[in-house]
Amino acid sequence: MRKKKRINCNAQNYLKMVYSCHGPKGLGLYEFTSIGGIPAMFKKLKTDTLNWIVIIGVILLIFEIIFHFGGAIIPALFSALFAYIGWKNFQHLWGKVLFWIFLVFFVFSILNLWAVRFLIVVVIVLWLKDYYESKNSKHLEPNLPHNVINDEKVIKVKPLFENTFFDDLQTEDTAYQWRDVNIHGAFGDRVIDLSNTVIPNETAVISIRHLVGNIEIYVPYEVEVSIHHSSVFGRAYIFDEKDTNLINKSLLYQTENYDTTYPRVKIITSLFSGDIEVKRI
Repeated sequence: MRKKKRINCNAQNYLKMVYSCHGPKGLGLYEFTSIGGIPAMFKKLKTDTLNWIVIIGVILLIFEIIFHFGGAIIPALFSALFAYIGWKNFQHLWGKVLFWIFLVFFVFSILNLWAVRFLIVVVIVLWLKDYYESKNSKHLEPNLPHNVINDEKVIKVKPLFENTFFDDLQTEDTAYQWRDVNIHGAFGDRVIDLSNTVIPNETAVISIRHLVGNIEIYVPYEVEVSIHHSSVFGRAYIFDEKDTNLINKSLLYQTENYDTTYPRVKIITSLFSGDIEVKRI
């Protein structure tokens, strides 16, 4: 059986490449992983270590809420709210002033949180450790045979939406080409109208992870639907079903013929605070 060896390589930072190449005693499989960047730095950590970092951060956040009556969390929330109001009215002068002023307040409030300071220290320590290891590690130059390198080309496709933290997103009012949706955001509403596009004869996917705002999805009658929604605070209106007391709940609905009929759309959404509405059009 061929042995699998892992070698740290600085050839391309922030990228992970797997090649088949000749080892010193025949054909072996070598996996080259970049170092020298924060993403690679966290990838090398064990899952248990990452879990402990998150747990300590959450404990510090809870301590600050209990013993400092919210600490910098309440100013951060108020700053985020007024910054969002300024962003929504950014076309006016007062909106620009409001946005930038409270954005600065928000940044300083976040930096005053114990949990954030702890994470900053962790990042600095891990970066220094990673930098030291990269300077003292031996770099091997692989001899890659050309005939085993995968030259398959991939095409980069423009997504239907770009991720935004402060803004509303909605599909075009005119006809558009369908592409699966996978987005996240912080503040604003998300509106997706499937009546202006052609759903392929397969399973289309809509995945939305959002902090505060409402989600509206309009589905043609001939399209089967599966909806998996979770929320901390909010309400859900799924066709004729409704849940007006959606507090830390997860809902799963699907149409009668979803498992056997195409086209169909799978909707996966999560909200911290907001309503979801899925209805026919």
